[in-house]
Amino acid sequence: MRTHKLCMLGDFGVGKTSLVARFVRSTFSAKYLTTVGVKVDSKEVALPGREVLKLVVWDIAGRGALDAPSENYLRGASALLLVADGTREASLASALNLLEQSRRSLPHAAVALVVNKLDLIDRWEVAPATLAELRRSLPVFETSALSGDGVEAAFADLAARLAP
Repeated sequence: MRTHKLCMLGDFGVGKTSLVARFVRSTFSAKYLTTVGVKVDSKEVALPGREVLKLVVWDIAGRGALDAPSENYLRGASALLLVADGTREASLASALNLLEQSRRSLPHAAVALVVNKLDLIDRWEVAPATLAELRRSLPVFETSALSGDGVEAAFADLAARLAP
């Protein structure tokens, strides 16, 4: 079984920790707990016709730019899952900024963008046209950590691109 490091990047409060909880443990908590530093979880992912992968998910404390400790957390990552909050358009700009910064140290990492909080779509500030434009250069998933919609698909997409 191959192991791959996947780093979660995005602003505070976009749902990174909730997405990891939904993916790894199939749970959701409405309590907001700020991640300090990094929290590491793992899950084995079985892909049809391929070997099982182990994803080691690094949930990195939220911020719109990488500082030295955050850059160190990225070392050795095979994949990046950028997370934005659909109800806060500024969080999308932060996620794209984090992608640009992380590309300097991880030019070949598999990347996907998750726009979270699909359960609040009536309050979304991120326009469908913006997502359509982004999809031309990046896999984009609309998710809800609350309901679980789209969460497995986002992680499975990255796992499939990492699997031999």
